[in-house]
Amino acid sequence: MAAVSRRLIWGFSSLLRQSLPFVPRGTCIRILRSPWLKMIPVGVGTSLCAVPVGQRSEPTLSNESLIKRAASLLTDSTQTFLSQTTYALIDSLTEYTTAVYTLISLQQRYTALLDRMNPNEESTIWQVIVGARVQMKNLKEQYLRYESSWERALSLSEMAAEAAYQAGADQASVTVRNHIQLVRSQVQETLELVLKAEAQLAAAVTEEIRRTVTEDNDDKPAGGGSPNSSQSEEEIPEAYLRED
Repeated sequence: MAAVSRRLIWGFSSLLRQSLPFVPRGTCIRILRSPWLKMIPVGVGTSLCAVPVGQRSEPTLSNESLIKRAASLLTDSTQTFLSQTTYALIDSLTEYTTAVYTLISLQQRYTALLDRMNPNEESTIWQVIVGARVQMKNLKEQYLRYESSWERALSLSEMAAEAAYQAGADQASVTVRNHIQLVRSQVQETLELVLKAEAQLAAAVTEEIRRTVTEDNDDKPAGGGSPNSSQSEEEIPEAYLRED
């Protein structure tokens, strides 16, 4: 057994000398004969000491970066405010436009039936028209309130866009300006529909007045009538002069 161990040590020594020719023969034998339990801790400790230990460090943001980030947050907030007020305004304008067209339909029907209604029927239809006018008036007051909020949101968004531009947050500034342009076009289109509906309502009311005056003039007796039967032009359109 001892002879086998010596042959193994001699073989390993020869291999070490071939790989490391500058190491003396006796040194190779001493290395191989040294206790393994003493060599392993030394090797492990040496390798651990050779590995550098890095330290994590959080990146430090500059004041300029913090200002840009704050400007971006500002534009995001104003865009949210503008989007919500735009939605409320357009929805209110749409309801108001629907109410206007409902009143137009009632006015046109009332005008068409002027010469075929008895007083009771006329009074009933007129009460429906008055109710439609009240609803239209309430909806108009509502959309005017939303319009005021929308204008404030628009002003804040414009200031936020300018602040972002001055802070160097160019992308945030461009985004909010595009949003402003979009909501302006949407509101403008809806307002044009409102104006169109109001023009048609005015035309319907004018037609009602004309029909009422014409029929009353046709009912007057030739050569003038008694004071009780004659009416001044201001007294004729009593129905359409009623206020809500």
